[in-house]
Amino acid sequence: MSQSNVVFAGSRNVTREILFARAEEIAADLSTRAAELDREGRPPLAEIVKLKNAGLLNALHAQQIGGGGIDWVDALRLVRILARGESSIGQLLGYHYVNSQYIHWAFDEARAQELAGKTVASSLYWGAAVNPRDPGLVLTRRANGYVLNGRKSFSTAARVSDYINANATLDDRIVGFAVPTDRAGYKANDDWDNFGQRLSDSGSVEFHDFPVYEEDLDKAASTGVEAPVLATFNTPLIQLVFVNFYLGTAEGALREAVDYVRTTTRPWITSGAERAADDPYILERVGEFTAALKASAALADSAATTVQAALAKGQRVTARERGEVAAEAYAAKVSATHVSLDITSRIFELTGARSTAEKYRFDRFWRNVRTHTLHDPVFYKAKEVGEFVLNDKIPEVSLYS
Repeated sequence: MSQSNVVFAGSRNVTREILFARAEEIAADLSTRAAELDREGRPPLAEIVKLKNAGLLNALHAQQIGGGGIDWVDALRLVRILARGESSIGQLLGYHYVNSQYIHWAFDEARAQELAGKTVASSLYWGAAVNPRDPGLVLTRRANGYVLNGRKSFSTAARVSDYINANATLDDRIVGFAVPTDRAGYKANDDWDNFGQRLSDSGSVEFHDFPVYEEDLDKAASTGVEAPVLATFNTPLIQLVFVNFYLGTAEGALREAVDYVRTTTRPWITSGAERAADDPYILERVGEFTAALKASAALADSAATTVQAALAKGQRVTARERGEVAAEAYAAKVSATHVSLDITSRIFELTGARSTAEKYRFDRFWRNVRTHTLHDPVFYKAKEVGEFVLNDKIPEVSLYS
């Protein structure tokens, strides 16, 4: 990514308050441009630079190396804030958080610290090419290491990533590794054309004799041992990223609908109200939507707190504990999916027929949520929660559960 070296002078060691203030400022700016950004659907290069310059990409890294030092509860709230302004940018921030922190769980301490230091120093954006339903990639041994070949159909942040986590077949097993995208042989394609999350840069990627070295391999790949429990937390965390940008998108939709009602919507002729803002049925729906969002957000924050507490145990965390917090995260996923789809599709009940004009693109909120909630079917998440509650069966470990 050609703009990755642009680093804001105040992006190191910023306080929690500054990070949240900058996130709110960026989200407010995005909301004024979101309809046009959605219409264009281009890679969000400038928007990622703004996140870099604000110190948001480094927020989860330790203060000792120049990061923000916040925890996962706050990081996920930042995702929610960004998604209020533009859903794809919230998604990209959350994906970066999970991908950039995965190095601490999957690599030995020395390599993890080396990668973290490099990430903070240059405000690197981390993506991934790990879709397990699209195996696609093959590592082949060469004299000085390996070469990677193949194609992934979807790779979120394909063109804006500076580093990626990836997995591939090596001999008869799947191995993981982390590599920079500026090596020869990496090609990100401009073929993401879905009707939602149009700024998520989720097109295909190809690798053509892409060099991979021994130090790029994660601990499980380099030693052949099973991945530690801690390394499996990327799944409940990425699911909580989904939860928070779904909710942020719905919050943004409701906020825009409320603004439109105040300024543009006319009261219905039999309402007895002089302003749409006094129409009793509009008031009822705003109240119901607000209550649903607050409840789902509280569940999301509670799940994030339980995951953070488990992560704090480090290598002492057990598979059972991982399963328990995963069930909490997946309950939040079920709630956020239903609430966000409902609200983003029903805001037109507040705003009225004229609000469906193309210039507003208020449908983008529903399109964004609808597109991504198909990532992995929510009824399987509900089933996993039900299995845990009814049969005391924790979710099986995978990149989806």
